[in-house]
Amino acid sequence: MSLSTPEPIALNGAKLSFGIVAARYNPVLVEALLRTVLAMLADAGVKERRIEVVRVPGSHEVPVAAQWLAQGGERDCVIALGVLIGGDTNHHEMVGQSVSQALQQVSLSTRTPVINGVIVANTLKQAQARCLGSINRGAEFARAALEMAALNRAIGEKS
Repeated sequence: MSLSTPEPIALNGAKLSFGIVAARYNPVLVEALLRTVLAMLADAGVKERRIEVVRVPGSHEVPVAAQWLAQGGERDCVIALGVLIGGDTNHHEMVGQSVSQALQQVSLSTRTPVINGVIVANTLKQAQARCLGSINRGAEFARAALEMAALNRAIGEKS
């Protein structure tokens, strides 16, 4: 677990463009992440028209939609949001690992940064802490996206 997050960098996002993929599974938690991400992007000056949000059924479908958003080269960064919560089996861990690897592959193959905002938690309480409570992962995902989008513009494919 990492609670030692990097210091935020002040960035002007007015010229940056983002795609966001949000799973519909665990809607209260995913919507909380999405609200936080959108608020942080807006606070950084990202225009609403420069953000495209698409919905998919669950976290397992997030990577393909992230790839669709990243392929066109119109977005400086894609943010993937979902929540996987443990049950009687380790299915959430298997899906989480698969999604993580797929998102990394999308990022590398499209040369568009993809922020993995898919929360994998063992319990509902852990997921709530990360989406609604004391551990503000949505803000972390937005800050990472802003930084990677700016870096993409500076030295990546957008330069």
